[in-house]
Amino acid sequence: MSDEKTHFGYEEVPVGEKQDRVRAVFDSVASRYDLMNDLMSLGIHRLWKRRTVELAGVRRGQRVLDLAAGTGDLAERFARIVGADGEVVMSDINQAMLEQGRSRLVNAGLVGNLDYVLANAEALPFATDSFDCITIGFGLRNVTHKQLALNEMYRVLRPGGRALILEFSHPTTKPLEKAYDAYSFTVLPTLGRLVAGDSASYRYLAESIRMHPDQETLLGMMEQAGFERGSYENHTGGIVAIHRGYKL
Repeated sequence: MSDEKTHFGYEEVPVGEKQDRVRAVFDSVASRYDLMNDLMSLGIHRLWKRRTVELAGVRRGQRVLDLAAGTGDLAERFARIVGADGEVVMSDINQAMLEQGRSRLVNAGLVGNLDYVLANAEALPFATDSFDCITIGFGLRNVTHKQLALNEMYRVLRPGGRALILEFSHPTTKPLEKAYDAYSFTVLPTLGRLVAGDSASYRYLAESIRMHPDQETLLGMMEQAGFERGSYENHTGGIVAIHRGYKL
């Protein structure tokens, strides 16, 4: 049996345990996930997602894969853009989150060009060269083997396609970093306790952000996976970054 370790927030755990523990976090928060996003970011997450969609440059008739799709914020936007001739595959490793997303998008009247797939980003059940665009929003930091997920994203992307990673990152100034730490480790768990009845899951989310690779490190990992013309944009002082790379 492997004794390889990985991080679950600040805690070191056996690799085989992380996936189940992350699943338990999102099982716990699924029903209040959208409300908590609005409260935690003061609604700014909507601007970050809108910019991600702009940078994706998706067109009518294209095929898009949205990994760690959660409740479907990005998938909803893409489904409206690609139209009836296109397809958006909404994928998540967590059944509860995927069901929340499906319910929300069906209620929004989006049927016909959306598919829902329960899948692990480290081993995608799709053919090579399948998608024009791949996105993962606020999900990569929860993946156990991030490089494997990036490799898989590159594999299933079509030549000429692009991948975008929207993720919490590292603030670019020390004063902002200190303020952000204070907010993350006091306000977030308190909000989690009051709104979702779960402070521990939101403490994990804060810790997982701190353990995620910084902007330049993630860019290097994308290049290692094969992506070219890689770049990133910092938003809200580097609290969030949008990385983009192409398969040429």
